[in-house]
Amino acid sequence: MDPSLETALADAFPGRPVEGLVDVGPSWNGGNETVGVDFADGGRAYLKVALDCDGSRIARERAVLEYVSARREIPVPAVAAADPDASPPYLATAPAPGRDLPAVLEGADDDRREALLRRVGGALATLHAVRFERHGEIVGRGGVLGIGEERRGVADGRDGDSPASDRAGDPDAPGLEVAAASWTDTLRSTIERTREIGTTDRLARHFDAVIDCVESNRERLDRAPAALLHGDVAPPNAFLAAEGNGGADGDGNGKEKGGDAPGVGLLDWELSHVGDPARDLVRARDQLCNGFDYEGPERFGGAVYEGYRDRAGGLPEGFAERRAIYRVVRVLGRSGFLDQWVTYLDEPMNDLVERIDAEMDARLAAV
Repeated sequence: MDPSLETALADAFPGRPVEGLVDVGPSWNGGNETVGVDFADGGRAYLKVALDCDGSRIARERAVLEYVSARREIPVPAVAAADPDASPPYLATAPAPGRDLPAVLEGADDDRREALLRRVGGALATLHAVRFERHGEIVGRGGVLGIGEERRGVADGRDGDSPASDRAGDPDAPGLEVAAASWTDTLRSTIERTREIGTTDRLARHFDAVIDCVESNRERLDRAPAALLHGDVAPPNAFLAAEGNGGADGDGNGKEKGGDAPGVGLLDWELSHVGDPARDLVRARDQLCNGFDYEGPERFGGAVYEGYRDRAGGLPEGFAERRAIYRVVRVLGRSGFLDQWVTYLDEPMNDLVERIDAEMDARLAAV
């Protein structure tokens, strides 16, 4: 066992014998390692360790998981233990209360896929429903809540004393600590974070071009509303909630549209921030429906937007005005990770560089 994992396990679950570790698939963030932990008593947990010893991601994700569990109708895993100040920092969660979205999508026909994507759009609309006074980076627990939500102080004590899911509706549940900034500056921070975790700098010029685009549209961007964003709604980060955790059962049955609960839960909140809900929606459609440099079928991409409209009554304010900017930003999910993409696409690197260069130019021209 990796020494960092061993140290974190001993701190998070003192005296609880471990049967074995389970691989949870590849991560494009080399600063983290996440494993499933099977205990000798038959229990299971998931442990994320910040191998680079940067506890900021752990502090953010723990705070957002607790906040969302208590104040949003979005199913999330319960926090079992966390310590952003440990060496290494770690976050342990219970299993997601439902089935992974990729497992449900596998083998689904087009009608079923469309219905599931509408649910994801509805979940995002539920997350974005409450506005905040300011944009900014989330840095941990604090007293900041959405506009109109009751404000309470932060409870002290060791993390993990009470699972987040047990605090649903608790008015004393922690809020968020937000380092307030303009939306343009917050967006720039997320771009720089993508640059930091990127696995290749072959197209470093793309990052500079995107920052120039964002800066030249500062006035447009800073008019955006402020909501809690997930920041990474890729299929592996979503699950279909079990019955009693969002209105659907583990096989994905239940209401496809309408109702009070979205039926889709979300994992992996470490990229969360307070920003323009249009950015979250554009990114989600891209991650759920599109390929390396092409748009997926409109039927499926449109279903994400339709699910959002059904729940929110429309797309986010200013969506059409800022959508093209966020499509430019999304290219960095290719540019910074070309060596990852090449293993999936099995194409020469030079061909991928030419293709994504052309895509970047086209999207910049559309702003």
